[in-house]
Amino acid sequence: MNIYLIFVIVLFILAISDLIVGISNDAANFINSAVGSKVAPLKVILSIAGLGVLVGSTFSSGMMEIARSGIFHPGSFAFSEIMLIFIAVMITDVILLDTFNTFGFPTSTTVSIVFELLGASVAIALAKIFATTDTVADLSNYINSAKSLAIISGILLSVVFAFTFGTIVMFITRLVFTFNYEKYLRYFGGVWGGIAITGIVYFILVKGAKGASFMTSENVKWIHDHTIEILLVSFAVFSLILHLLITILKVNILKIIVLIGTFSLAMAFAGNDLVNFIGVPLAGFESYREFIANPAANPDTFMMDSLVNPVKTPTPFLLAAGAIMVITLFLSKKARTVSQTEITLARQGEGQERFSSSFISRSLVRGTVNLSRGIGRYLPEKIALFIERRFDSGSIKKKSKQRKESASFDLLRASVNMFVASMLIATGTSLKLPLSTTYVTFMVAMGTSLADRAWGRESAVYRITGVLSVITGWFITALVAFTVSLTIAFIIHKGGLVGILIMLGIAILFIIRTNFIHKKIFLQQHKKDEFDDQDTLTSQNVINKCTSTISEVTAEVSRLYFSTLLNLIREDRKKMRKTRASIKNLNLKTKDLKGNVHKVLRKLEEGSLESGHYYVQTLDYLREIAHCLTFISDPVYDHIENNHPPIIKEQVKDLHDLNESVSSLLNNIIAIIKKHNIVEINTIIAEQKDVLDQIARIKKKQIKLIRDEAVSTRNAMMLLNILSESKNLVLYAINMTKSHRDFILQDSEKNL
Repeated sequence: MNIYLIFVIVLFILAISDLIVGISNDAANFINSAVGSKVAPLKVILSIAGLGVLVGSTFSSGMMEIARSGIFHPGSFAFSEIMLIFIAVMITDVILLDTFNTFGFPTSTTVSIVFELLGASVAIALAKIFATTDTVADLSNYINSAKSLAIISGILLSVVFAFTFGTIVMFITRLVFTFNYEKYLRYFGGVWGGIAITGIVYFILVKGAKGASFMTSENVKWIHDHTIEILLVSFAVFSLILHLLITILKVNILKIIVLIGTFSLAMAFAGNDLVNFIGVPLAGFESYREFIANPAANPDTFMMDSLVNPVKTPTPFLLAAGAIMVITLFLSKKARTVSQTEITLARQGEGQERFSSSFISRSLVRGTVNLSRGIGRYLPEKIALFIERRFDSGSIKKKSKQRKESASFDLLRASVNMFVASMLIATGTSLKLPLSTTYVTFMVAMGTSLADRAWGRESAVYRITGVLSVITGWFITALVAFTVSLTIAFIIHKGGLVGILIMLGIAILFIIRTNFIHKKIFLQQHKKDEFDDQDTLTSQNVINKCTSTISEVTAEVSRLYFSTLLNLIREDRKKMRKTRASIKNLNLKTKDLKGNVHKVLRKLEEGSLESGHYYVQTLDYLREIAHCLTFISDPVYDHIENNHPPIIKEQVKDLHDLNESVSSLLNNIIAIIKKHNIVEINTIIAEQKDVLDQIARIKKKQIKLIRDEAVSTRNAMMLLNILSESKNLVLYAINMTKSHRDFILQDSEKNL
């Protein structure tokens, strides 16, 4: 079999993989608004989005030339070199996008493909230059630098435009409709919906028609000549239909707009971004067809000038790609993870924040607050009060309390997200600009969140840190895409088929590894709490929750404490690293429990408010116990990692005894808590006293060893730290048990 036919087959296999990882990242772009507003069940949203992707895939044909000649001059490369460039690009793209998907970061598939093409073509161009008398200054003969800069500039400008338009349109829309939008939809809903849907029709049909594979030149010309008529008829028809739906059938037209927007945005995505996944393999396929059409051609000297000529991509190829993306859309768990990042940053309500604050976010919030106060001094009081009333979000909070599972934001914001992003993306598609749909949809969503006052003083610093983290990831995308693609291109240029097989093997192993990592992340993020499905909570509910939480966390503490001391005795660095990682996860778990305590307190029924006090107290003790475990494990890990002197035999015996005593105490606490056997508390308190006495005896021995210089300083300080924190851990564990006892007694007295 011809080796280049194998290369083509590899390219198409990589294309399928790229479609899967690509749609997993980009699905967030067109389903987030519908999912975040809970406009319909998830299966309905995915079905509408899938149909949009399938239809939109046929609009991608005109964009394919970007992959063929947009970044480099194909006439400067031989057929064999072009194929190496394309394979390097596809391997890099699969690895890069899968990494971002695993950790839930939306990135730009457009930026990744542009910089991968740039990196791989630069690598092969440099290899050609070094093999001849050319210099690095001749790189411009190989790279289409002007086109590359135009594409990159278009992508960056789209970020600014998307955020600006999203903010302005949302501010005006909310000013007109307020959060109590149902009242005003009766008067302005038909007109506003007509504008939104007409805008979508204009930018998808009129502007996007030129790129469609099934459109003839006569069809495109007719649409162009009758643009005004199409718009006027669309506006009149849609406005009338929507007004009748509101007034007669009492339909919430925002649901219709959001679902139409989901379809159109999915369609615009497929029209603009499909090139990122199959453009390179199709260009490789066209190159192969050109090469075999000349049987006498030498692959090392057959130059690829033909790639400059535009080619219509066959519709079956586009539909097949669309079908793969639709299937992935329904099955991909990584798509849900990526979606959750944007929804969390855009949500209207409070809750656990994924990102922490940073110096930049704090400075921006502080500056914005000062600017707002400055503007407030000069703004007429009546205007300020009018704006405040229009942006009063009290109504949406009341609706959230009434619903079992509240939406992250309302349908009005979702509809603005949809039609603004659709128009911007479709415009870029019509102008043959490979703008980033991720950048546009994400920045539109962030702009509407800002205008909607979703970033209040309660959450602004965390949300801004999140946005900055995502944007930083976009720059990392460009840098990593260029560097990795350049490196892989060099490797396969030198290694040939062997180099390609090695890089494919690495890519496969990498994806398998990230799938295991993502499975853990997904299970952690979607772990359902027993309180989530309950509207109100009684004292008994909280007691049961405390019992299960204490038992689960204390069992984990017992296991990890035992493992930490055992690893120290055995100097097992590998196991200690795993134990330390588990302790960090336990710390995060107790932090999340404490961070979400407000959700429990808000659900407490009137007669169970006292339960809230005990629940908070229990979580405080669990948090402190987890801290103690951290303060024990970190010095132990450092001691082993830095190869400090091992503990002596006398210390080994003391640590073994202490390990058995503390583990026994914790296990007895678990047994008492599970059975609600409060009578046995006194037994546990007596056992606690024995453990504390044991710790005091061991501490005295350590002091004697230090005085006699029988142990090193680092060894002694570490042991004293273990003893001190073990004492704290035991005290917190007993106090937690007493608190749980008091909780049960208080609840029993109340029910008498």
